[in-house]
Amino acid sequence: KHRNDLFDWILEQNIKNKYKHYISELIKISANSNNHINALDINQNYGEGKDPTKDKAEFVLSLCEQIMGNDTEISGHKTLIDRCVKEVYADYKDRNYQGVAPTLEDFRQVLLKQDERQAKDIALSIELFTKGSLNTFAKPTNVQVNNRLICYDIIDLGEQLMPVGMLVILDNIINRISKNRKAGKTTYIFIDEIYLLFQHQYTSLFMSKLWKRIRKYGGCATGITQNIEEIIENKKAKLMLSNSELIIMLNQSTSDRDRLAELLHIPDTELNFITNSGTGEGLIKVRNSIVPFENKFP
Repeated sequence: KHRNDLFDWILEQNIKNKYKHYISELIKISANSNNHINALDINQNYGEGKDPTKDKAEFVLSLCEQIMGNDTEISGHKTLIDRCVKEVYADYKDRNYQGVAPTLEDFRQVLLKQDERQAKDIALSIELFTKGSLNTFAKPTNVQVNNRLICYDIIDLGEQLMPVGMLVILDNIINRISKNRKAGKTTYIFIDEIYLLFQHQYTSLFMSKLWKRIRKYGGCATGITQNIEEIIENKKAKLMLSNSELIIMLNQSTSDRDRLAELLHIPDTELNFITNSGTGEGLIKVRNSIVPFENKFP
């Protein structure tokens, strides 16, 4: 019996090793989690141009602005941040983006070496997220981000870490999309409670850019929410919704139904299908066509 148990265990390990990229990975992210995603992870296919670090500099700028808030001081120092991003990636770029990527703490150290006083100010602002108690995104990635199915669980992200965490995870998804695009693979992204991504200024900007680029990157994104009013209240999210190719609407409250009808030009006769509708009933909008559906399973 023990010999058979040992054989089964060895077989199981071999199967896991052989098919590790097809196994799902649940990544729980929080300030106290042992799971870490490096905010500065990058691959040679990242972004739209030939130099991935140029696009990454835009992300780091958004990250710094999110951390520093609406501080007008940072707006005049985009060149400074861009310079430091290029410097922190110089060695990694020379290694053809192989090995261990630099971290946010490495970026802070580069800032501290600059002569400008403003660089010291930026370094001080991000210290909490590099050396401080919220440094979970300033460490090398130690989770499997290459599996076929990945779930990013952000429910335990605190109020302070949530905006930064969502930015980092969205950027991590872009890394995966760019890698899959190079390999000719389609990436499917499902964002539950998508309205949460539009509650913070820089996450909202980043999400709207991602939504526009996703098809060009060889991806397909789906947003899911029960709070459609919060989506419509946000200009970026409203534009994103109105430009989406496929929208599935289930039963709606009176206020949500009226807002959707105005935004998507839904005739009164078809609003009945999302008024007090049963399970599996509603409307599908595909481009300019709106089709009622009833999709019930025993």
